[in-house]
Amino acid sequence: MQYSEFQGLRLSRLGFGTMRLPLLPGGTDADIDEAQVAEMVRYAVEHGVNYFDTAYPYHASRSERVIGRVLKAYPRESFYLATKYPGHQLAARYDPKAIFEEQLEKCGVDYFDFYLLHNVYENSIHTYMDPQWGIIDYFVEQKKLGRIRHLGFSTHGRVETMDTFLRRYGEHMEFCQIQLNYLDWTLQDAKGKYELLEKYNIPVWVMEPVRGGKLAQLPAELDRELKAQRPEESDAAWALRWLQTLPNVKMVLSGMSNMAQMVDNVATFSGGEPLSEEEVALLARVADALHQGVPCTGCRYCCDGCPMGLDIPMLLKYYNDAKFQPSMNLGIAIEALPEDKRPSACVGCGQCAQVCPQGIDIPGAMQDFAEICAKLPSWAEISRQREEAARKSRG
Repeated sequence: MQYSEFQGLRLSRLGFGTMRLPLLPGGTDADIDEAQVAEMVRYAVEHGVNYFDTAYPYHASRSERVIGRVLKAYPRESFYLATKYPGHQLAARYDPKAIFEEQLEKCGVDYFDFYLLHNVYENSIHTYMDPQWGIIDYFVEQKKLGRIRHLGFSTHGRVETMDTFLRRYGEHMEFCQIQLNYLDWTLQDAKGKYELLEKYNIPVWVMEPVRGGKLAQLPAELDRELKAQRPEESDAAWALRWLQTLPNVKMVLSGMSNMAQMVDNVATFSGGEPLSEEEVALLARVADALHQGVPCTGCRYCCDGCPMGLDIPMLLKYYNDAKFQPSMNLGIAIEALPEDKRPSACVGCGQCAQVCPQGIDIPGAMQDFAEICAKLPSWAEISRQREEAARKSRG
């Protein structure tokens, strides 16, 4: 097993993410197959994995309790446990103390090795920074008391939002978890986020290393290209090895759903040759082939004449993401924009298309994007459902 050094700790570079745990046959997201989880944890521990990541809303608020029970079989000092405060969810009020105490009880521990502010992004940053809730002050105090050993944050937000947050609270943030993989390096500007964290000397924790499974099952023609270079390696292994080329990546969290995924990922972090420069370049070509959107270069010529003042390059970047894989996080990002700055605000005047050097049909893309966004679930409704699930999980 590969390990990272972090403030005197020896962390397995592969962490077990518990957002996609195996489910009982025919069950809902709340019906976790705890016996199978226990087997996967046993295999992970036997092969050197010592980091386990959960969060308050995962699996209808049942993930924390399940992983806590399973880890009871191992000495507390033998593993590192991480969870997150759900300040990104929409709520009438926020009570960090009540949630934190509940999380300790659910996990059956006296402290968390790693604790994160969950998804500091365009809408939630104000909640996290609002003095009336005292969220960050509370968790800084818990760290002083030893109930949190290391404090950090996760984010699906834009680079400028991260920078705003770090300028104010960077001295308290010891690590940051971002969506990072060879596709999102450009598609979601993970490169910009990675470089910003390097600037602040903050180590990177990775979520979505295989893009929710999309990079683990490539189209046949792209899979053949990779197999021609490494016949024995899976598509997922290529994605994980790409992350191993980034020196500031200290932790790669994989949300494994079955033992086969666990075995494959453990093997990738236990041996094998690192990617060559040629192989890294091959993955860049694979990423280009996966892009299904428009060839926007971000020149911003389109913005000057837009009567609605839309940030068209930003919207086209989101559009490209939507064409590849519509997701809850995309919906969150769009809902964070004022209504008159969303793709649905486009009036179709065509001034942008007339000056676009790439010849993009921008009004057509905005209309298509608006239709995609209309089908995405409301973050307010998701937050309501999660709170209801949390109430049920309390008994």
